[in-house]
Amino acid sequence: MAEAHIISRAQWASEPYAWKGESGAYGAGLSVIFVSTDEIGYGPKLHRHPYPETFIVRVGRARFTVGDRTIDAEAGQIVVAPANVPHKFENLGPGRLETTDLHEAGAFSTEWLE
Repeated sequence: MAEAHIISRAQWASEPYAWKGESGAYGAGLSVIFVSTDEIGYGPKLHRHPYPETFIVRVGRARFTVGDRTIDAEAGQIVVAPANVPHKFENLGPGRLETTDLHEAGAFSTEWLE
């Protein structure tokens, strides 16, 4: 029988704006990033992954670029970037932006484009 695993905060909360957790080593095919920032304009630069990434906007507003499309999303909305499509986002403000970013892979694989 498979065992449940607990991943401690110290193992995945190493950056000031984002907590990142990979679950592949524990038998799951999902990695997650929790982003939380008050800094207007903050967000990851243009990049892509060989798997889809799903963004859940929990608090605030963000401007996403997904391929050729610009999407302004707000709390309660979900944005999906398909596999291999360049994407980025930034905090539009005013105030805090909190997102949960789901990577459909057990480990992060990111190609930075800018």
